[in-house]
Amino acid sequence: MDLQTSDIPASTGQVLDRLATTIESRLPAQGGDPNASYVARLLQRGPDAFLKKVGEEATEVVMAGKDLDAAQASGTGVDESRARLVGEVADLWFHSMVALAQFGLTPADVVAELARREGLSGLQEFAQRRQQPAR
Repeated sequence: MDLQTSDIPASTGQVLDRLATTIESRLPAQGGDPNASYVARLLQRGPDAFLKKVGEEATEVVMAGKDLDAAQASGTGVDESRARLVGEVADLWFHSMVALAQFGLTPADVVAELARREGLSGLQEFAQRRQQPAR
């Protein structure tokens, strides 16, 4: 899988906003039906279920990344490994968005945090977090 700029929707933000709206419509408070919606069913099972799913997807991203690294080193299976990594990251983003919605947050909240960090070196940002009192 060789991603090109032309493969990316005109507005990634619009895609995330539409997905967030769909996820929000599946919330129990919005009448999400666990018999008709994966998101509603996952949320009905409670935070342990959807947060566990986020953890599982994060692990699958790590495994797919390691597989891609090995494929690049050997020169075989690179396209398939790239596609798998993209798919696993999509799963992670999706399940993270489910968690955000359940807690009343949106992708815009994450983007705002990324914007706040923009221009800071990773080391500066890490140092600032370490100076904050523990929660």
